[in-house]
Amino acid sequence: MIEKHFVIELSDPVLFYGVNNANIKLLRALFPKLRIMARDTVIKVIGSEEEMSEFEEMFPALDRHCAQFNRLNEEDVVHIVRKTSTRQENAEDIILYSAGGKPITPRSANQRRLVEAYSSADLLFAVGPAGSGKTYTAIALAVRALKNKEIKRIILCRPAVEAGEKLGFLPGDMKDKIDPYLQPLYDALQEMIPATKLQDYMESDVIQIAPLAFMRGRTLNEAVVILDEAQNTTTAQIKMFLTRMGRNTKMIVTGDCTQIDLPLSQKSGLVEACRILKDVPDIAFIFMNEKDIIRHRLVTRIVKAYEQDTARQRDAHDVTTDAAPKRRGKSEKISEQKPEASEAEV
Repeated sequence: MIEKHFVIELSDPVLFYGVNNANIKLLRALFPKLRIMARDTVIKVIGSEEEMSEFEEMFPALDRHCAQFNRLNEEDVVHIVRKTSTRQENAEDIILYSAGGKPITPRSANQRRLVEAYSSADLLFAVGPAGSGKTYTAIALAVRALKNKEIKRIILCRPAVEAGEKLGFLPGDMKDKIDPYLQPLYDALQEMIPATKLQDYMESDVIQIAPLAFMRGRTLNEAVVILDEAQNTTTAQIKMFLTRMGRNTKMIVTGDCTQIDLPLSQKSGLVEACRILKDVPDIAFIFMNEKDIIRHRLVTRIVKAYEQDTARQRDAHDVTTDAAPKRRGKSEKISEQKPEASEAEV
């Protein structure tokens, strides 16, 4: 975390901040990793180094624009921020712009591979650890396709499986019961589509969010269909899902094979699908790792620590397994000798 102070030198602070500090509120939305506080002519900013450098490059342009035209409205702010961001990012990398006007781009090599594979494959598997951007990138691709009128609807689904605990009875109607499982999908959509437009899409079923169990019997045409948390599907469930594909439809399956919440007696449908379908043409597999994690830097370290611990336990188990037959053979030899001793005594 770093802290910097920016001084409004050219323009009137009242015009710069906007009515009821509207411009400052918009800047906070456009730079969610920064804390932005304004007082008199000084703007205090605290946050990540990456967004700080972008804010630092953009700020003088805002000050100059406000001084030159004696106004700074929300459209001006979005335009200047977008122009600055586009200079920093390759325009070809931009998937779409968020509801706040920020460009959404692939932020790792494997995320870029996912974006590239989308154009050539109708079925994609994106498998990797938490925080590697699997679901977010997939939803961004779906929203882009909808905005470009390449499809007519987006369908997002998840298996309704608790993460290691039994929630029991949930009150409310069906929507109230399944919403907790689908909240991560809502979160991503809210970042990419303005709230009013998103509500219209949801009410008209242009965007549908449903648990996996509701997919049986459907044929999904002219859509992007995303199955999230696929590691918690059974083999029968994922087969049922994949066979829903209709004309002009793309499917993206995402999951993390290290976070399976199924009973130990059940195999993960995602693991089985990757094994069974690995040689089928026109299916793309993107396997992500800790280098793709874009959340807090500690998430990368946490994932790596768990992977190392799993490897140590596996090695210890292999050593125990190798040693076990020797001990077993020795005990068998002893047991074979006991009857002979007994016969001699008789």
